[in-house]
Amino acid sequence: MDAYGSEAAVKDNTPTPSGRLDPRLDPAARPALDPAEDTDEPAFEWMQSAPAARAAEGEGAAGSAAAQPESRADRKAAEAAAAEGAGTDRNAEAGQDAATDRKTESRQPSAAGSSSMGTHYSEPLPTSALQVRPPQEEVERRNAEREQAARAKPVLPRVLQVLLAIFYPVILLVLAVRAVTSPLFLWVEYHRPGFPGDGYGFNADDRMTYGSYAVDYLSNWSGPRYLGELVNRSGEKLFKDGEVSHMADVKLVFLSAFGAGALLILISIIAIIYLRRRTPGGVRRGLFAGSIVTLVLIIGLGTLAALGWQQFFTEFHRIFFAAGSWTFALEDTLIRLFPGQFWIDAGLVIAALVLITAAVTLILTWPTRRRRGLAPARKGRKGADGEGGAEGSDMKDDAGADEAPQTGNVRPVNL
Repeated sequence: MDAYGSEAAVKDNTPTPSGRLDPRLDPAARPALDPAEDTDEPAFEWMQSAPAARAAEGEGAAGSAAAQPESRADRKAAEAAAAEGAGTDRNAEAGQDAATDRKTESRQPSAAGSSSMGTHYSEPLPTSALQVRPPQEEVERRNAEREQAARAKPVLPRVLQVLLAIFYPVILLVLAVRAVTSPLFLWVEYHRPGFPGDGYGFNADDRMTYGSYAVDYLSNWSGPRYLGELVNRSGEKLFKDGEVSHMADVKLVFLSAFGAGALLILISIIAIIYLRRRTPGGVRRGLFAGSIVTLVLIIGLGTLAALGWQQFFTEFHRIFFAAGSWTFALEDTLIRLFPGQFWIDAGLVIAALVLITAAVTLILTWPTRRRRGLAPARKGRKGADGEGGAEGSDMKDDAGADEAPQTGNVRPVNL
């Protein structure tokens, strides 16, 4: 038969050693392959890494050395020494590899999450911009500005308090003048004892009738004809043209004052509402300052009027009226209805009304500890050592409960 179809087999005539089974005849004699003994080590030394090569050299040296000892104890000692040497080499190589890995990680930040090679997760390094600290002078300046802004108070409440203090005396003065220019004050003046009579024929009823026309004209919207067309019992004009012209000037001053007073009252009401909602105690402080200003103003004007009433009356008219437009003869109707004593009484009533109102306001707005929101002052008594004051006092706390009694030389401390 040919070479491909021949069933002939090559015969091995090599003799089998004695005591050993022929693997061709007995399958049990064939060596078994252990998968656990199959390692991933390369077949050649040049394919191994440096640490593994050194470890192999160490193991080879340890194996050659271990082959020489005669006893089993000597062989175990040699193996242990060889293993210790190999472990030392591995630890040294591992330390060098770890150092190399740390240097690499310091140059390149690690990504989020662990990689397949087992690298650990590390937080990204902070940016350089966040690590830059401003100079100390800049830090101190910013802190100072922040503290100043925290301590600064709003400007509007302070302005409203100042305006309330300025408007208050003007409002009181306008209201007092309006109270005097009324028929009630005329009736009291004309019927009070000691008021001078008219030497030209007006009795109290005539004065009350004609004077009411003059007072009403100051507060209504009528023109000069309201007074110019009035006649007396004899049919003559009651007021001359000069008197009517002066009363028109007085009306203009009064209406301007009343309008300004109404505007100031409106602004004051708005300021009071705002301060009550936004600034506790702002209304009280504004009215307290306004009452002080009012008292100083009234006391000053009253002193000037008491020192020289005629000079004071003349200067007052020069401020508001043209020279020569407010001087009249004794027989003129305005002088007969409103003599000098009438203006003195009117000035006293105006000053009294303003003074009393300002004094009451001052008392009601006086800055006591309770109104300022402070704790009431504690009154102490002398202690056992004879010293008075806060240190040796036995008093009640804010809730009204008595403090615990003190014994010996221990003194209570007020917090």
